[in-house]
Amino acid sequence: MTFVNINSFGTDHTIWMKGLGFYDDEIDIMESRLTELVARNTSFEARQGVEHFQNQFLIQKKNISGLKHEVNSYVKKLSFDSEKHAGHVQDDLIPEHHSLHEKYEGLEKLMNGLRHEFLSYLGKWM
Repeated sequence: MTFVNINSFGTDHTIWMKGLGFYDDEIDIMESRLTELVARNTSFEARQGVEHFQNQFLIQKKNISGLKHEVNSYVKKLSFDSEKHAGHVQDDLIPEHHSLHEKYEGLEKLMNGLRHEFLSYLGKWM
C-alpha cells in the first residue's frame, strides 16, 4: 500500500463546496427572476420556456446536492485516513479526487451554459 501526504490534495474540496453553494444560490436567484417573468408576461410564447427552466433548475439543484454529498463523503474519507496514518492517506484516494474534480468542472460548464441560456430568455421576454 502506498501513501501520500494529505497536503498533496490541497484545498480543492473547499473551493468546490464554496462554488456549489454559489451555484445553489444562483439557481434561487434565477427561479425568482423566472417568477417575475411569469407575473409580467402572460403570452403563450413566453411561457413555453418556463417549464424548461423550472425543470433545469430542479435537475441542477439535485446535481448540486448530490455533488455536495460526494465531496463531504470524500473529505470524511481523507480525514479518517489521515488520522489513521499520521497525516498520510492511501494513494488509492487520488482517482476519486480527480473524478470529483471532473464532476465539478462539468457542473460549472453546465451552469454557465444554463445561465447564458436563461439570460437570453429573460432578455427576450422581460
